[in-house]
Amino acid sequence: MSDRPPREDLPWYVAPLPTWLEDFGLRMAWVIVAINLVGTAFGFWYYGFHPVPLSDPLITWQFAAEPVVMWPFVPDSPVATLFIALSLGLWKLGRNQEWLNALAFFGCIKLGAWTPFVLAAFFDGFIGVGWPMYAFLFGSHLAMVLEAFLIHRYSDFPVGAVFVAVVWYGFNDLVDYFVPLVGTPHHTTLPGQELLATGYSHPSPAHEIAAAGAVVLTLAATFLAISTRVKKLELRA
Repeated sequence: MSDRPPREDLPWYVAPLPTWLEDFGLRMAWVIVAINLVGTAFGFWYYGFHPVPLSDPLITWQFAAEPVVMWPFVPDSPVATLFIALSLGLWKLGRNQEWLNALAFFGCIKLGAWTPFVLAAFFDGFIGVGWPMYAFLFGSHLAMVLEAFLIHRYSDFPVGAVFVAVVWYGFNDLVDYFVPLVGTPHHTTLPGQELLATGYSHPSPAHEIAAAGAVVLTLAATFLAISTRVKKLELRA
């Protein structure tokens, strides 16, 4: 007997993956959890937490340039991969947490799509990372979007859980682009930014382009989560 929740007859825009791919992803949940935890560790290293190599300072790169109090809002993609790893893992353990499912859904939709968006929008500025790293960042983040569409199989996206995700990612948008609270805006560094005494510069129009992408994707994730909730309730009425 399968331990996978049955697929409901949801519209394509909230459940775009074929059934066989959803089933495969859920069967491979522990493998996906492990991959995402490795991705989380790599992501924190990418932002500047460097336990290795030992020749590096422990805290470097963007972490070193940001106020410590704002560190939770800096490594957006690694936090999103941590959310999806925890979401899938707790579901497999029979300890499903809806607020975590919503955070994972929002994170994978938003960061999974935002990173390829900025990689394409500022293509010339990212050439320096090299083609292998560029392709890895592009492809791995698109895979996060696919992961997001596994969650509807074991989550109903209750209103309270969606509220938690909207608050978290809405606040992220606020401090990343509009009201940084401490220092300068805290979004992932983009080509053309310079490190100044007060923090990173945020040249126009790159800042506005990145902000527009982030806000649109937060709204899109909100629409998709609420739509999934509504369509599930309609099916069960």
